[in-house]
Amino acid sequence: MGTAPRKSKVTDTGRFSDARLVKQCLQGSEAAWSTLISKYKNLVYSIPVRYGFSQADSADIFQAVCLDLLNELPRLREPNALAGWLIQVTRNRCFHEKRAQQKREPLEAEDRLAEGAIQEPEDLVAQSEREQELREALLELSPRCQKLLQMLFFEMPVRPYEEVARDLNLALGSIGFIRRRCLEKLRGRIEQLGG
Repeated sequence: MGTAPRKSKVTDTGRFSDARLVKQCLQGSEAAWSTLISKYKNLVYSIPVRYGFSQADSADIFQAVCLDLLNELPRLREPNALAGWLIQVTRNRCFHEKRAQQKREPLEAEDRLAEGAIQEPEDLVAQSEREQELREALLELSPRCQKLLQMLFFEMPVRPYEEVARDLNLALGSIGFIRRRCLEKLRGRIEQLGG
């Protein structure tokens, strides 16, 4: 295992490429490591959730993948393919954890194997990559657009427009117009990212 990251500031507040973040992580930057983990935490965590793991097991798998990343970072050949690497490592961790659980629970495991419990969700890689593109595109929107889209599309239960307008200090009649503009910006960013 390499040396522990040292405290330093990421030198630029703009959007960082994976190659740049990896390079700064290898130089010991804690800020780059935090940025890298923040960038991919939802991607990594979402995979065990899709496999049906509990929240605690998903968190354990996430931690294991982060340790794998820390250990393998110096040997990573293509930093710009990091998302795919993380998906593959996480899938492998999920598979091995399912197998370990089945060994601990042999009678129940036979039933689950018969039902295809280890089956991988269809198109997991493609879906995970699209979700990561969406997360990255959302982070590039203005804070107001981020907050509006979060409130309208990612919170449960769904908030009424009146509450959204009040929380964002906007006129009720402007929510639909602003929402449309934010979604157009989001669509444009996703297209630029290759989605």
